[in-house]
Amino acid sequence: MYSLVWTACFTRAAEKFVKHHPELRARFAAILRDLETDPFQPHLKFHHLTGKLKGIQSVSLTHSYRITLTVMITEKEIILLDIGSHDEVYR
Repeated sequence: MYSLVWTACFTRAAEKFVKHHPELRARFAAILRDLETDPFQPHLKFHHLTGKLKGIQSVSLTHSYRITLTVMITEKEIILLDIGSHDEVYR
């Protein structure tokens, strides 16, 4: 089991995201529960980013929306960084 660490930036982005996409609230909650259980589940599409975002990972919320995060395996922590569209989180 992993623990989720909500950064201030992620908290603000998540509130804004859910406000603009209330239809995805249940999906968002389910993804967070799945991340706590095992971030490497195939349906999460966990992947490492490259370039200027090297060292950060991402999971898919939907085809269009992503959650960026950092997984600290030794401490079993997942630091949530951002949520939004593909273009928003990969800027």
